[in-house]
Amino acid sequence: MRLSARVDYALRAAAELAAAGEGPTTVGELAKGQEMPPKYLENILLQMRRAGLVRGQRGPEGGYVLARPADQISLADVIRAVDGPLANVRGERPEHVGYTGAAEALQQVWIALRASERAILEEVTLEQIAKGELPSRVTDLASDPSAWNSHTPV
Repeated sequence: MRLSARVDYALRAAAELAAAGEGPTTVGELAKGQEMPPKYLENILLQMRRAGLVRGQRGPEGGYVLARPADQISLADVIRAVDGPLANVRGERPEHVGYTGAAEALQQVWIALRASERAILEEVTLEQIAKGELPSRVTDLASDPSAWNSHTPV
């Protein structure tokens, strides 16, 4: 799985907003707290606003807040807001990609991969990230030493 810088920044900013609670947080505060370029982050937050994940508040006390409680926003929600579907092949959903001959089974692999990603990314919420209280399934997977070695199959 490959996550773009856009997704990485969106998830980090969303976690900061979840940790901030009710009050608005400015783009500058978010960018500084996570060492991200403010202009780039502003564009990401606009995408998240269009997706209904954050709300912008104008004025001297303005900034961004989550549009829903942090326990109701999954990592998958954020990823889809800024990068589209979780898994695609050449820009297509796996169920729309067909193969023939010896490669025919690849479609099932891509669909299974998407299901596996969903199992984690839809379960983990911004609240869990902000509090550092991840589901046991995630911590169990992450505690496996082979998960940390990029040369070992996971």
